Amino acid sequence: MKKIVLATVAVTCLAGSAYAADMAVKAPPLAAPVATNPWDVAFGAGIYSDYNFRGISQSNRGPSVNAYFEPRYNVNDSLQLYVGAGGWSIDFSNKASAEIDIYGGIRPTFGKLALDFGVWYYYYPGGQCYNAAVPGDCAYNGNILPNAPLGGNVIKKDLSFLEYFAKATYTFNDNIAVGGAFYYDDNWLNFGFDAKYLSGNVKLTAPSNWLPTGYGLYVSGEVGHYWLGTTDAFYGSIRLPDYTTWNVGLGMTYKVFTVDLRYYDTDLSEASCNAITSDFNASFSPTNITAINTNGLGSKWCGQAYVISLKADLTYGSSLK
Repeated sequence: MKKIVLATVAVTCLAGSAYAADMAVKAPPLAAPVATNPWDVAFGAGIYSDYNFRGISQSNRGPSVNAYFEPRYNVNDSLQLYVGAGGWSIDFSNKASAEIDIYGGIRPTFGKLALDFGVWYYYYPGGQCYNAAVPGDCAYNGNILPNAPLGGNVIKKDLSFLEYFAKATYTFNDNIAVGGAFYYDDNWLNFGFDAKYLSGNVKLTAPSNWLPTGYGLYVSGEVGHYWLGTTDAFYGSIRLPDYTTWNVGLGMTYKVFTVDLRYYDTDLSEASCNAITSDFNASFSPTNITAINTNGLGSKWCGQAYVISLKADLTYGSSLK
């Protein structure tokens, strides 16, 4: 009897082992990890009632369009490398009608803190030169502008310049973000001096349950200060004034689209604005005669401005897949 029981137990154990072995063989293999493509591309376009750059109109208070294309490489979840190219339609006093932007940089993030370090080149093709005060001066700065600004305004053919920047944004939560930025221009608008621009900004985003699905609402503002310098001899070796600029606006988003209404202003007088811009629409007033603006012309390119824009911003990785 004892032998029969032992034999039964042995057969049962062998059968169980065989069944377990059979189950191991038939078990499905572990799923391979999903490969993530580190490359992405951001691109977009917009139309603006005025291209206002740091408080100064770049489009003669008229409409402007822009577009950009930005390939990105995500080294990991906290580090991104990028390059980009873009363009704006402009209306400068030297008859340049386009701004071409070429840029690149690195974006590290540390939790709620996002940083951005890079370099930006502003290229303004198609410009022409004018300086009636110094015969032959344009021979060193480009061809003579046929329909030049009147009243003594002067302008170079080439206003292109290189800029280095550092930005930081801290996102407290889904509704509050604050930031700051510093820009260094090695030869601002080819005036012959380096310039520095420092700004701070805040953005308040409405809670998602305030609006229908897909919509967003925000209020944002910025205050910045530009430190300028003394021009080269072409512009009379004058000290251009430092200035402060600010803007505040309300925006609504829907998926990849944004509509933004924004108010811009500066503390520049019309005379100082003319000295900086050589505005071809400048008008004369005795009150505009100053040590750096002896022709008495005044420009409205730096004053109060309301700008409405419609933009679309997409990324291949999230917007199109």
